[in-house]
Amino acid sequence: MGLALKILGGLFSLLVLAALALVTVFWWTPVGVDNYVNKVSIQLSMSSPQSMTQLGLIDNTLLDFHSGRLDDYTEEQDARSLALARKARAGLDKYGPKDLKGQQALTWQIVADVLDDSVRTGEQRIAGTPYRVNQISGVTVDLPAFFTDMHQVKSKQSAERYVKRLVEFGRVLKEVKVRIEKDRADGITPPDFIIDKALVGMHAFVDGGAADNLLVTSFGPKVDAVAGLSDASKAKLKADAQAAIEGQVMPGYRAMIDLFEDMRTTAVHDAGVWRLPGGDAYYATRLKSETTTDLTADEIHAIGLAEVARIEAEMTAILDARGVPPGMVGERVDTLMTAPDQLFANTNAGREELLTYLRSLKAGFDAKSQQYFLSLPPQPLEIVRVPEYAQDSSAGGYYNPPALDGSRPGRFYINLKNTADYPKWTLPTLFYHEAEPGHHFQLSAAQNVKGVPIIRQVITPSAFAEGWGLYAELLAKEMGLYETDPLGDLGRLQSEMFRAVRLVVDTGMHAKKWSREEAIAYMRAKTGMTEDEVTREIERYVAWPGQACSYKIGMLTIERLRTKAKTELGPKFDIREFHEEVLMNGGMPLSVLETVIDTWIAEKKAG
Repeated sequence: MGLALKILGGLFSLLVLAALALVTVFWWTPVGVDNYVNKVSIQLSMSSPQSMTQLGLIDNTLLDFHSGRLDDYTEEQDARSLALARKARAGLDKYGPKDLKGQQALTWQIVADVLDDSVRTGEQRIAGTPYRVNQISGVTVDLPAFFTDMHQVKSKQSAERYVKRLVEFGRVLKEVKVRIEKDRADGITPPDFIIDKALVGMHAFVDGGAADNLLVTSFGPKVDAVAGLSDASKAKLKADAQAAIEGQVMPGYRAMIDLFEDMRTTAVHDAGVWRLPGGDAYYATRLKSETTTDLTADEIHAIGLAEVARIEAEMTAILDARGVPPGMVGERVDTLMTAPDQLFANTNAGREELLTYLRSLKAGFDAKSQQYFLSLPPQPLEIVRVPEYAQDSSAGGYYNPPALDGSRPGRFYINLKNTADYPKWTLPTLFYHEAEPGHHFQLSAAQNVKGVPIIRQVITPSAFAEGWGLYAELLAKEMGLYETDPLGDLGRLQSEMFRAVRLVVDTGMHAKKWSREEAIAYMRAKTGMTEDEVTREIERYVAWPGQACSYKIGMLTIERLRTKAKTELGPKFDIREFHEEVLMNGGMPLSVLETVIDTWIAEKKAG
């Protein structure tokens, strides 16, 4: 008895000390901008149990207060979040920017921009995506992925909390349904084709029944792997998970399906947000938020048209040199999309062959990486396929960053529903963008920035992140990674054309009243991508207005800054040092990045 009490007392003391450490770091009266930003970050994170798990810092520790809960999706919570953002932004002014230098000045600039954007977005009737549930995001898509990829099952307690979160999932579905019904009453509803695709995904989740549901079948092996857990305990946990799916989650999905089927009866086909109440102002805010610039829709549209013309001329030269019959660029490229020697079989064996090829690209890049980068990610990279339940509506390829505590590697996902979407000559550029030296380098680098508030390690402004990803495609050419693939450069140009076209079609639909069909036809003509692939992309831009514009605007900015540095520094310019400055300060708005590079140039000039 005495020993047991001593052990319990020791655990309690450890908990108290850890809690005091957390309070000291994050809650003590701030004495500088870093401490203030840490305090604000922890306040924001603690209001989101899902964010806490995504950060991966205290899950399954004595400080874990959150991993049995999911976020609050109510209107009241949105109001609390907006109030917190306003208060945090006002407080930031007490700690700068006057007299701040180095990383502290950079922290102030970045956080001020983030909070300004949060307030600006939160004050609008429509915030973020205009449609809370759609074919690629929203709780019916994001939460299943959160359960399978983010919630770690390492013990009986973490398994029990998984089940608690499944019960919470039912609550979340009810809260979101209430919000969608209010949106509908205010005239904010998805177009018919978005509703149709969202329904496909929701039916795929529920139609197989609870026992065969992904959140049950993926949970079982994780429970079986927990050491020291009895067979009876394992069986109960699995049964509890299935009961939660059947009793809480499935009814929530079915109610959502009923709502969407009812909305479908009166849905319109117009693609753009111009048709929504306050749609024009909303879109202008989205462009500012996504590009971190003040460019208008008209200006972005014009940039897109000019870039399309330039890239089209370069692609035409390559196609002519290869003897491809004349015609529209998209049609000419399309002939290469179906070349038998470039296709992987649409079978499990073919899919594995495709994954093996991607892994060979990784090995090729790794061999040259030190010539272009001073810092390489210590976090591992995995290359995996999109889960089958999500592939009908998922984007073609995407990247999820590693956990901050190292418990989860970086993962590059590729949608292999139809391998014909990925001829071999198109894969290198996709890999270089999403994985190495693209998002894996960019997001992993941010996690390794030392001596800064945690928000600096996780913030990912779209224009910075996606601009880097597109820049990484060009960098791969400069590294000679296409030399053994004669179609590689055409693949790179096709990818760049794809991003330039995005500027045109996104602004076309949301500001110039283009239809979904007009946007699809334009993208098909200019890129040569498959009908299915283009359709998925165009419908993504409908669901996420403005986001697609961030890629090309970000790339153009990074290219411009590199050219500026090379011109001003001459022989002092080192591309490895340039990449270090871009990446090893973490993500930031493009305007702040320009300040960082200007400062670096000045320091290099001074010797």
